Amino acid sequence: MRFGLFGKDKRDAAEADAAAQVKRQVRELLALPENAVIAVNEILCADPACPGTETVILVMKPGEKTRAFKVQMGLAELTPQALAQALSGQGA
Repeated sequence: MRFGLFGKDKRDAAEADAAAQVKRQVRELLALPENAVIAVNEILCADPACPGTETVILVMKPGEKTRAFKVQMGLAELTPQALAQALSGQGA
């Protein structure tokens, strides 16, 4: 059983680094202000039509409705091109 920070492994750190990189790219691609909040999560889609793992990006700007973007690939596989395509509304 793992407890606290001692239970974190290299995969957790790699996922956090990948998520931070995606957040930086989203902020740049959408020209978001500093007060915008970006959440990046990798989820396992239970729908049989899904490819399995997808990355969900939420963009929250004060006073505006939250925007959600989905990329049908895991965080580790997410390319800058696929991210730009998803953010443009064309999907990936």
